[in-house]
Amino acid sequence: MNTEIELKLELAPDDLDRFAASGLLGEPVSVENQRSVYFDTRARDLFQSGFTLRIRTVGAARTQTIKATGASASVFARPEWEQPLAGDEPVVDHTTPLAAQFDLEAGDLAAHFTVDVERSTWNVEQDGAEIEVVLDRGLITAGTRQTAIGEIELELKNGDPKALFTLARRIEAIVPIRFGVMSKAERGFRLIDAEQMVFKAEPVELDREMRVTKSFRTVALACLRHHRLNEDVLRARQNPEALHQARVALRRLRSAFSLYRDLLQDDESERLKGELKWLAGVFGKARDVDVLLARAAQPELGERLKTARAARYADLFEALDGSRGRALMLDLYEWLHCGLYLSAPPAEFRDRTAADFAEAVLDRERKKLKKHGRALAKVDDEERHEARKDAKKLRYAAEFFAALFDDKRGARRHKRFIGAMSALQDELGTLNDLVSAPHVLCEIGLQDHPDAETLVVHADKDKLIDRAQGALDDVIDVKRFWR
Repeated sequence: MNTEIELKLELAPDDLDRFAASGLLGEPVSVENQRSVYFDTRARDLFQSGFTLRIRTVGAARTQTIKATGASASVFARPEWEQPLAGDEPVVDHTTPLAAQFDLEAGDLAAHFTVDVERSTWNVEQDGAEIEVVLDRGLITAGTRQTAIGEIELELKNGDPKALFTLARRIEAIVPIRFGVMSKAERGFRLIDAEQMVFKAEPVELDREMRVTKSFRTVALACLRHHRLNEDVLRARQNPEALHQARVALRRLRSAFSLYRDLLQDDESERLKGELKWLAGVFGKARDVDVLLARAAQPELGERLKTARAARYADLFEALDGSRGRALMLDLYEWLHCGLYLSAPPAEFRDRTAADFAEAVLDRERKKLKKHGRALAKVDDEERHEARKDAKKLRYAAEFFAALFDDKRGARRHKRFIGAMSALQDELGTLNDLVSAPHVLCEIGLQDHPDAETLVVHADKDKLIDRAQGALDDVIDVKRFWR
């Protein structure tokens, strides 16, 4: 078994030609055509359990590769097993991890889809590091469905991981890049199914003995995956729910920075927090208009809102594709893998277990919500909004750390806790809508529109506050799943 250390960069089809013609890397050391056939059981037991099996054919040579994957596995490292084959059928024996994990034979596996690519390979020296660069272009085919592939993989063979990002920046200076978060296997299985129009946050894969630094990186990468999956849908479809989930992913990531603040004491973490706040704000502006548009019943008002929405979506894509947005993602990925937070804090803090850290954080955030939410009727809208933010951070922390307390009692209590948190966020959200809609209408110049009042939530504010207080008290009363 070996371990890959790599970055996956996605390029638009036209940009593949621009990169290939740039001459940045010189002539490739090899160009070959590859066909990979991906196998699984009829019920996709391997993929559902975090494994993929493929047989790749290059010329007359066939190689079977088994990879351990996972929905929120780091894009930076994954184990794999390879062996040469004489035929086209999978081998399942003691040389693979599958024999110990599944009670199956090779005949239980069937081909699900194929990946055909032209692969160009370079060996690059960057800042003393040895990096293998692979450019794949081609098609994934599942039955009558196909999707194009255009990606560059940078695999560190020897040296400092920072060199990967230096090379990624050199590529980004020629063509726009986005970090890839889906393997070819995942893309193939998604191609078989109906097109997914929105992606919810996935469970975060943590274990109790994991070091706190690794747990932060795992949480942050899960948030970035959540964001990227919805960003792709948003670009293709301009789907409001995909925008909402991409924004939620950024909120979750910003909450992770806050939850781990004792670990993140370096200057770069502070700068990145500010940049994430900026980008989240751009998403928030677009989301605000989407919310109003969903309430618009009058056609003329709806058209005015659609115009405002188009302008804010244009601002959003400009932010994502502009130099500031592209630099943010490159800087963030590099910092997550090479930042000072990995070594600067005292060892006794860096080496805390994820479970110990999570218990302390959940207690702290619960205490903060209890303090700020004890008398919602006696504070102003701004302070109630602070309580709403406290509730979100506690909810996100509960979701991030769920896997650390997944015994029978913990899982039962976690379900009840999340249910109470969800009810609280619904009540606080309704209260926030009551306050925020007039401000959004002013921002887009529709405050004097004759039908503007139809977009404003009309309710007894005192009753909403009472209901929110009751929901908050329920959260404090529910048993803690982490204790």
